[in-house]
Amino acid sequence: MNTTSYRSIKTVAISTSTVLLSSSSLFAAEDTSLLTKYVTDGGWPMILIGLLILALIALCVFNFMNLTKSKFCPDDLKAGLMDHMLNCRVRSAIELGASHPSYLGRMMAYALPNVDARRPEDLGRDYVEDAIADFTINENRKSMTLINYISLIAQAAPMMGLFGTVLGMVGAFGTLASGDGSADPASLAGDISVALLTTLWGLVTAIPSLTAYFFFKNKLNNLVAECHHTAEELLNASIQTVNGDAHLAKIPEGVAV
Repeated sequence: MNTTSYRSIKTVAISTSTVLLSSSSLFAAEDTSLLTKYVTDGGWPMILIGLLILALIALCVFNFMNLTKSKFCPDDLKAGLMDHMLNCRVRSAIELGASHPSYLGRMMAYALPNVDARRPEDLGRDYVEDAIADFTINENRKSMTLINYISLIAQAAPMMGLFGTVLGMVGAFGTLASGDGSADPASLAGDISVALLTTLWGLVTAIPSLTAYFFFKNKLNNLVAECHHTAEELLNASIQTVNGDAHLAKIPEGVAV
């Protein structure tokens, strides 16, 4: 490679690098300006609100992954349990439920041992339903714990914003009181930024938190209700199988004229 080609390549490389660095500097300056304007000017209370935002994101991701049909009432498990209960294989249904980590599987493994074959008319439905209620109370308390933390964030974020507002206003009035009546506008602007930005981010955090809380709470209730409906269908299937002949005997074939 001759000297002229080398110099040309070097010139192009330097020019390209200069352009890229200039563009990066412009974007970085713009990003820094936005970051300063909307975040860092809020002062140290923004750190607390930022931690609440991170906690909200983590809780939402966890609940999105946890509150799914496959973890509560999977179709394959429903089909397997229905097959066992239609044929009155209650022990097999218990074993199948115990081997499955889903909500429905654990609930059936907990409730079905209360089936009473000595009561063929209802197979001890009241005992089974009591067991289902006990299981639901215990399990829902665990599932609602992390959902309730979202509600806590929704309530704490505005309080953090109000704390920052009061802190900023105290600073602003302190600046006015320390001067001779002609306070520095830059100092006042900094204190007012703390007051307004913390209020802004407190509300920005609280509104999605409140929405997420009711969304996940309703989703949990719907999934649990589906599990209860499935449990009722399974128990009814066995009762119908046991009392099928007796039930048909009560239905006349026809009416004599």
